[in-house]
Amino acid sequence: CVCVCEENKFTFHAEPNNPCPQSPVYTITPTMYLRFIMQPHSKLEQEIPQDMNAFVYTLKGSATFGDDQSETPAHFTVTLSKAADQTGLRVQTGDSGADFVLIGGVPHEQPVVQHGPFVMNTREEIMKTMMDYQAGQNGFERAGKWSSEIGQPLMR
Repeated sequence: CVCVCEENKFTFHAEPNNPCPQSPVYTITPTMYLRFIMQPHSKLEQEIPQDMNAFVYTLKGSATFGDDQSETPAHFTVTLSKAADQTGLRVQTGDSGADFVLIGGVPHEQPVVQHGPFVMNTREEIMKTMMDYQAGQNGFERAGKWSSEIGQPLMR
């Protein structure tokens, strides 16, 4: 979803009568991913469900988020508060405008165990996943022959 702000007017590309744009991506827990493109000297207030944790990542330009009076430049992350009186996001842009994403989700309230690129719920699941990866099974059948296309120009 992209929200474009021109002269403090926002346009969402969403279905009629749907207050929150829907993604074709299915997740087990509710999530939110919104991209905003704001013109210079614009203001925005975006509601965030109280049960979600959320953060902002700035892509271009800079903006002031919440009550903080300092501008956040491009390529920075702003972690948002879960305080009871904080039910949304307030954004104001200066001379440059801003392009940023707002990402949120309901915590799944399960343990998290991470090892290398693998993230599971228990150490046992990590060990099983590593064994599957090494054996090329259970979803990793083509992993041994896979290479990233991103790094190809650097390898030549």
